[in-house]
Amino acid sequence: MDQGNTAFILFATALVLLMTPGLAFFYGGMVKAKSVVSMMMLSWGSMGVVGVLWVLYGYAISFASSDSPTYIGIPGWFGIDTASIGLTAETAAALEETVSSYPSMAFVAFQATFAIITVALISGAIADRAKFGAWMVFAAIWATIVYFPVANWVFNYGTTEDHSDGGWLVQMGVIDFAGGTAVHINAGAAGLALALVLGKRFGFSKGITQPHNVPLALLGVALLWFGWFGFNAGSELAADGVASLVFVNTLAAPCAAMLGWVVVEKMRHGKATSIGAGSGAVAGLVAITPACAVLDPVWAILLGVISGALSALAIDLKYKLGFDDSLDVVGLHLVGGIIGTLFIGFFGRDVGLVFGYGFEQLWLQAIGAIAVLAYSFVLAFVIGWIIEKTMGFRVTAEDEIAGIDTVVHGEEAYAFGADKG
Repeated sequence: MDQGNTAFILFATALVLLMTPGLAFFYGGMVKAKSVVSMMMLSWGSMGVVGVLWVLYGYAISFASSDSPTYIGIPGWFGIDTASIGLTAETAAALEETVSSYPSMAFVAFQATFAIITVALISGAIADRAKFGAWMVFAAIWATIVYFPVANWVFNYGTTEDHSDGGWLVQMGVIDFAGGTAVHINAGAAGLALALVLGKRFGFSKGITQPHNVPLALLGVALLWFGWFGFNAGSELAADGVASLVFVNTLAAPCAAMLGWVVVEKMRHGKATSIGAGSGAVAGLVAITPACAVLDPVWAILLGVISGALSALAIDLKYKLGFDDSLDVVGLHLVGGIIGTLFIGFFGRDVGLVFGYGFEQLWLQAIGAIAVLAYSFVLAFVIGWIIEKTMGFRVTAEDEIAGIDTVVHGEEAYAFGADKG
């Protein structure tokens, strides 16, 4: 085992885990002062439930070999065998030969953090109005029947050179280096579904709810960006030249996206805001995620500008189409994930249309995006609808107006603040 690569993966794992508290700060700063605790608890709750499920069966479903017993249509085992990681001895040996520079358990830990952040991202679509217990039930079910299988489709490269025992999107040739489909499109589609199930917040209209704590939100963006270097560069699973390229692209794209967003904001509203700059950076991070290893940095800048500008325009869709995506999970993650995934088909090195490689990769990228979007949206809608009709997913209008921090959690974010509303 290469101790350097092992240390690199473990450090990247810690960075990605930090992204979920970072997301909690970002989301927490964006909501009302009387909803901060509730909003942040949705992210922390995701860490708790998904972290446990990943060890019990999540990894087994996501990275099972083709000779394993099936579980909900996906090959899998229950639990993690620390000797062979749920594989036969022969398959495990083949896997270790393929990735001989790091122990398999490092990969198990790394991918756990992806599962956690994906579920947490969804919560931004239902801010200010969701019950914590109902969210925990949704998170457990959605992770089990949506995220784990989709991770198998996208991230499971199997143990053979041609990936014939890997996920079906991998076998087709869909490129998603770090999770544009499995993480961002997946979470964005589920967020849209839940926003439709729970309905609009009380008094929902454009401009009625503003971020209550801008510095808190920007702190969240800073932690997300810091962790994202582990998210993207760590996906190379080696401290090498590809990881270095990915690192540069993870710097360049969000910088350009931040500029694209604030220019659009200035042109449309006359002011470039700090929340716009932070949101633009997140949009660029989302878009570069699937493409970070197959773009030269100049094309990463172009992708950043496009994603920042289009995401800035896309966040207004909720007002035009009448759905309350509270913290723009659709505008940032679904739109950004689609842009980054399709961009590969146009500008990806050795596959892009503009470089003369035809439409094949673009069609593959579109198939991957559509498949994940449809699967996640339908199942998230069904899960959310059943929870709403049984145990109830949304708090009452009275509790929403009073503030769900005290009603649901018995806590206040600013107990000594003069303005608690």
